[in-house]
Amino acid sequence: MKRILDRYIFREIAVTWLGVTMILLMILLTNQFARVLGDVAKGKLPKDAAFEVIGLSAAQYLTVLVPIGLFLAVMLALGRLYRDSEMPAMMACRVGPSGIYRPLLWLLAPLAIGVAWLSIEGTPRALTTIERISAEARREADLNSIEPGRFTVFGPDRAVVYGERITEDGFMEGVFMERRLEEDSIEVVIAKRGEQAESEDPDTRLLVLYEGRRYEGVPGTPRFRVIEFAEHGIPYRLPSLRAVDLKPRAMRFLDLMESTNLEHVAERQWRMSVPISTILLAFLAVPLARSRPREGRYGRIAIGLLVFIIYFNLLSAAKAWIEEGDVSPILGIWWVHGVMVLLILSLLSLQNGWHRRLFA
Repeated sequence: MKRILDRYIFREIAVTWLGVTMILLMILLTNQFARVLGDVAKGKLPKDAAFEVIGLSAAQYLTVLVPIGLFLAVMLALGRLYRDSEMPAMMACRVGPSGIYRPLLWLLAPLAIGVAWLSIEGTPRALTTIERISAEARREADLNSIEPGRFTVFGPDRAVVYGERITEDGFMEGVFMERRLEEDSIEVVIAKRGEQAESEDPDTRLLVLYEGRRYEGVPGTPRFRVIEFAEHGIPYRLPSLRAVDLKPRAMRFLDLMESTNLEHVAERQWRMSVPISTILLAFLAVPLARSRPREGRYGRIAIGLLVFIIYFNLLSAAKAWIEEGDVSPILGIWWVHGVMVLLILSLLSLQNGWHRRLFA
């Protein structure tokens, strides 16, 4: 009998979780797809990397969607069982909290392990890969990526380039370029045409301009130098492919473990909190979903979402307090999980009469 009920509860929760998670993931990926297409159109990403970036973005989204998806799935599945009086019938057959948590653990265990890997290892790898793809796209950008008739920020030096048209052989005609040389000095170049050329340094390229004039000086002062030229090569640096100054979100977990920097400590605790929150939210959903027969399947969803929002906001606030040094790393984010554990135990105690047995 127990095995039949276990399989039934497991199937209800698993099917609901799959549907909820897929719907939320598709909504987020639809928005991400529009942003990626915009980056491809602007030359920030290569066309053949668009779907790879979307896939890597999905891995990042799952670290949040798995906990909330499982939380909502448990509340929806158990809410239907309470609404249809199936859960009271199970309880009449001496099915207690353990009879609900046992099949839930069949789904919770692999999901918690999977989201732990995503949080600790998968998401940082995805962020690093996306940054590498973007850097490679910026390195490969050429004059063809500049849209004629529009001002474009070109290269890591943030030079503003304008061209009236781009010819089929790669020449840009009617060129205007402006870039900042020093704190107050700027350079403005106007030329009839220009092209991109390789240099001896693999990290540097040349923008070669023909038949033009160069203005260099400080705006608002008469100190300007004007040079006419037949050919003028302007070097510009390519973005580096080497990972330097990685943000904490993209750092390896082992590097975070060895660091005492407060931002790194906060990021380390945040990654560890994702699987913990997945487990706690699943456990909390069971008492939260309890309702009276015919009350409605969605009656407790609003309360559940409010608890979820408060929980994750407290986690985010605790992470920020660690980064700012307002909270000791020893206390860190863990106190938020402690409050959640007390809430779960309190609800289970009230619903199952444990407090009466304790104080009897």
